This record gives sequence, C-alpha cells and structure tokens, in this order.
Amino acid sequence: MSAAPSSPSTGAPRPSQNVLAYLVRFQSLLGLILVVGAGILFSPHRHGHILFLAPDNVANIIRSVSETGILALGMTFVIIAAGIDLSVGAVLGLCSVLTATLFINEGWGLVSTLSVVVVTGVVFGAVQGLISTRFRIQAFIVTLAGLQVARGLSLIASNNAFINITYGAGPGNAPAAFGILGTRIGGVFPVATLVFLVLAVIAALVLNNTRYGRYVVAVGGNEKAARLSGIPVSTIRISVYALTGFASAIAGIVHAGQFSFGSPNDGTGYELNAIAAVVIGGTDLFGGSGSMIGTIAGAIMLGALANILQLNDVSAAMQLLATGAIIVIAAALQTYVVGRGGAKR
Repeated sequence: MSAAPSSPSTGAPRPSQNVLAYLVRFQSLLGLILVVGAGILFSPHRHGHILFLAPDNVANIIRSVSETGILALGMTFVIIAAGIDLSVGAVLGLCSVLTATLFINEGWGLVSTLSVVVVTGVVFGAVQGLISTRFRIQAFIVTLAGLQVARGLSLIASNNAFINITYGAGPGNAPAAFGILGTRIGGVFPVATLVFLVLAVIAALVLNNTRYGRYVVAVGGNEKAARLSGIPVSTIRISVYALTGFASAIAGIVHAGQFSFGSPNDGTGYELNAIAAVVIGGTDLFGGSGSMIGTIAGAIMLGALANILQLNDVSAAMQLLATGAIIVIAAALQTYVVGRGGAKR
C-alpha cells in the first residue's frame, strides 16, 4: 500500500506571510516613497512648478526633521534594548535653555558651554538608566518622572522666561560661530541637517559594526541569555539611556542655534515624534532588533507627511490624527508578523 502524501509543515510560513514580513521590514522606506509620491501628486502649484519639490520646501522638510531625527537615533538604541525614554523632549528643552543661559547670562565661551550642555544631557540620561536598572523600576515610569524633572529644571534655569540669543563679541552675546547652526550650506542645505546626517552615519556604524551594537541587540532580545553569555547587561542598559541623553543635548544645542533662543517649553511633544520615527522605521517595540536606516527614513517620512498636510492647509488636529494612525498601523503590522512567525522569547 502506498504511503499517504505528507502534509506541509504547519510551522512553515506561507508565501503571503513572507510577503507581509518583507513589507514590514522595509515599511519605512516604502512609506517614504508613498508619501513623496503623494506629495508630488497632491502638491499645490506655483508658477507652474510643484511646490512640494521646490528647493526651499525640500530644505524646510529636512531642516524640520533634524532635531526629532537626532532624538530618534538615541531612541533606537533604547528601544532595541527593550526600553523607552519619554524624557528626551524635555531634556532637549533643558539643554537649549542651558545653552542660552550660559552664553547670554553667564558669558561663557563656545567650547565650555557646549561641553557642559553635552555632559548635562549624558549624566541626566545615565542617572535615569541607573535608577531604572538598579531599582528594577520600569523605564516608562522613570523617564516620565525625568520628563517632569527636566521641565522643572528648565523653568528654574530660565526663571520661566524666554532667553533670546544674540551674537557678537563681549559679555551678553553668543560667539558668532554658534550662529552657523541656523544657516544653510549654499543657501539650500541646512547645517542642522548636516549634524543629523553625520550622527546618523555614526549611529548606524555603531549599531551594525561594533561589539557594543551587538550587545545592545542581545540585551533587548533575551536579557537572561545575554547575562549568561557574559554581557554586562546593567552597563549596557545604563549606557543606552546615556546615549539618549547625549542625543537630547545635541538636539537642544541645534535647536538653540537654529532659532536663536532658549525656552523652557522647547521640545514639547518631540519624544512622541522620535518614538514614532523609530516604530515606523521597523524597530521591534519588544526589543532585540531594529534598523538605524529605517529610523532615518521614518523621521523623514513624518516630516514630509506634515509638510504635505501643511501645504494643503490641513488643520493641525488632522495632522496629529494622521500621524497617530500611521504609528498604530506600523505597530499593528509588527505585532501581527511577530505573532504569526512565533514568539521571540
């Protein structure tokens, strides 16, 4: 008697699942292409030219994503390590206020001011990581408290006042070199965006080509296995929050340089945009995998989408709704694909 035909393995993914997994893997790049296409299709025209593609408008898009993009680079490391940091927008505000205060009110020089601001951001992030790791408190709670602390420190440092940055020699002025952050190379490419791109290249190299990057992925993928493999889990967890603090400090400096002021309200809501860019970029919300290229594409996609809506006079409320819907869809697709493919751990 002939043997019965063997049935396909129930564990093998179907072609449709493979296609969906592929789409989710490159969702940020595909989304960016779709958004750019929609921008060209629905863009208003001026003097026969597509306004969305105008050099000034493109420069505005890439300038607008510089600060949240920098924050998203640091956030990518944290989320890959299975954490979250809700304080980055507030730390950006604190660092922009500190930059303006040291320049204008204290008369500090360029190197000393920037050094203190960067150290402040790194220490703030590292302390949050230490508290979360040492006392086993969820990072959501620790960084939410950190958000409030950073806002309070901003109010104290600025006396709850807007600090305008003026440039020149002598006390009460910032060095003229600091104003470069608000300029454009060749009158088109923003210097702030150049800072973002340089940091993006460095972040991608660190994540993909260094032992540290592999450790971050291992800790987020399976903490117990990482610990048994000899990886210093606590040190890695603290370090990724130090990285978000560093990114927040750089973003705060860029913000102060672009707009020539510091305000305790700077960076409000930026943490949500940074998280959105990371999620849209395909980084696993449960940790263990992620793409720095995806994060960059996600940040640009969000900036382009906001620009399209603004060009078409769509209300700010609808812009928020559209961004929120995209985040939910991206997260839902990730969860579905992981669920169909089997639990990670």
